[in-house]
Amino acid sequence: MTTSLSPAHRTTGPAPIAATPISPVRLTVVELRKLADTRAGLWLLIVIGLGTAGTAAIQLGWAPDDELTFGGFFAFGLVPSAALLPVLGILSMTGEWSQRTALTTFTLTPARLRVIAAKLAAGVLVALAATVATVVLSVAANLLGMALGGDGRWRIAPSLIGQGALLLVLFVLMGMAFGALLMSSPLAIVAYFVLPTLWSVLGEAIHALHGLARWLDLDVTSGPLSEPAMSASEYGRLAVSTVLWVVVPLLLGSWRILRREVT
Repeated sequence: MTTSLSPAHRTTGPAPIAATPISPVRLTVVELRKLADTRAGLWLLIVIGLGTAGTAAIQLGWAPDDELTFGGFFAFGLVPSAALLPVLGILSMTGEWSQRTALTTFTLTPARLRVIAAKLAAGVLVALAATVATVVLSVAANLLGMALGGDGRWRIAPSLIGQGALLLVLFVLMGMAFGALLMSSPLAIVAYFVLPTLWSVLGEAIHALHGLARWLDLDVTSGPLSEPAMSASEYGRLAVSTVLWVVVPLLLGSWRILRREVT
């Protein structure tokens, strides 16, 4: 004798539990940790720290006494971060492909835009942290400079610190934009250093490009950030060049990441 169960009496397993999306804060923390997870990323952070300390040591050892000021230490201390933090940003954006972790990352977080946003947030936070670290080191260096007979002036326009942070943020985002667009660490690093330099050389060498260079050369338009107060027109030129070198490649790179097949 066979017994059939009606659909109403059939036993079923437990209902599937919907996956809880990872919060943006946690994603950002993960991306911050990943910046130092690789050997290259860790050594870049170490070199940036040593380089910032080295700028203070150079000034203390060789600069005239009247240049041993808080503002002088801060301006020179930003140089290593401005040069190397973009490389760290490139490695962050290309890491999923160079380290072959894209499958894991995008399986845990299928919404790839959330991952991109977390990487960008981590890059901005690192740039701000580098600015704060430079301020702290500049305070210590200025105190030491005063003990050695330096000028020791503390006065600095508050806008300079904010503009210094903006400079680092722009350069980091530019590096991340190149990394997203090219999705290859070596190629993105070469392009980041070569293309803007080539454009700067052409803008200086070719008279017809002088006007465009004033608007489209980020090295030129970011120069006034080192001055106490930027005018509205200078901010306008900086915005235009930022669109060209940061926004456009970042949008194109995000589109590529969204469409690239993960294997």
